[in-house]
Amino acid sequence: MPQSQRDVRNRIGAVKNIQKITRAMEMVAAARLRRAEQRIEALRPYADAIRRMTRQAAEAAGNVPRLPILQEHDQMERVGLLLVAGDRGLAGAFNSNIVRAGVAAGRQHDAEGRTPVYFASGRRPATSLTFRGLEPAENFTGFTDRPAYADARRIAERLMAAYIDDEIDKLEIFYNGYISPVTQVLRRETLLPLQQATVLEESDKDEEEGRDDRGSGHRPEVEYEPDPEDILRRLVPDYVEISVFRALLESTASEHGARMTAMRNASDNAGELIQTLTLEMNRARQAEITQEILEVVAGAEGLSG
Repeated sequence: MPQSQRDVRNRIGAVKNIQKITRAMEMVAAARLRRAEQRIEALRPYADAIRRMTRQAAEAAGNVPRLPILQEHDQMERVGLLLVAGDRGLAGAFNSNIVRAGVAAGRQHDAEGRTPVYFASGRRPATSLTFRGLEPAENFTGFTDRPAYADARRIAERLMAAYIDDEIDKLEIFYNGYISPVTQVLRRETLLPLQQATVLEESDKDEEEGRDDRGSGHRPEVEYEPDPEDILRRLVPDYVEISVFRALLESTASEHGARMTAMRNASDNAGELIQTLTLEMNRARQAEITQEILEVVAGAEGLSG
C-alpha cells in the first residue's frame, strides 16, 4: 500500500533526528580517540624503560627459580583467557570479535584437555560469556572509556595471584590492537608465565630498534643494590601491569575508532535513506497532482458534454 506524503514526511523527520544523534556520537568518539592516542604515545617511553630495566636485571640475575611468575608450571591443566573489550555497544563488531575469538580459543583448549578459565574486562564480554553459559571467574568493568593505571594494576594483581596460587597454569589475553581509526587488529598474546626468555627477547628487540638513535648501542654496566634478584622481583609485577595497561589503552582507542567508523557509516546510511524517502515523497506528490489534474479535466469534460 503506497504511503501518503504525511507518512513519508514523518519518516524523513525521524531519520534526520537519528542522523543528528549519530553525527554527534561520531564527533564525541573522534574527540575521545584523539585523547586515547595521546595516552598510548605517552605510555611508550615508560613501557620501554620497564622492559629495558627488566631485561638488564634478568641478565644480571641469571636463572631465578625462586620467582614463580617467571616459571612454567609442571602441568598445563587450566588456561586463563582474559577478554578485553568495552562496556558499551554501537561499535560495530568490536566486542563480538573479541568474544568470538576467546570462546573459540577456549573450545580449542578444552578439546586438547585443558580447562579454560575466563576473565572479562568490560561489561560486553562479561554479558556475552554469561549468555553462553561460560561464567567468568572475574569481571572488571566500569573503566573502559578511560582506563587508569590503577585499573591495570588491579587486573594484573588478580591474574598474577591466580597464576601463583595454581588457579591457572597459563594466561592468554585477547584485545583489539590499535593501528588507525579505521583499522584494529585482534591480538592474542601469552602474558603468563612471564618466562625470562620472553623478557629478554622483547627487550633485545626494543634495543635493536633504538640502537641507531643511541649511537653505538653500548649497554652501560649497572650495579644492583642489594642484588639483581630483588630488583627483578620488584620489576616483574610492573612489567605485567604495563602489559595489561597497554592492552587496555589500545582496546580503548580501538573501541573509539570502531564507534566513530560505525556512527559515520550510520550517518551516511541515514543520508541515503533520506534521499530515497525524499524521492518517494516527490513521486507521491506528483501522483497526487496528476490525479487532481485528471479530476479537473474529467469534470470540465462532463460540464461541456
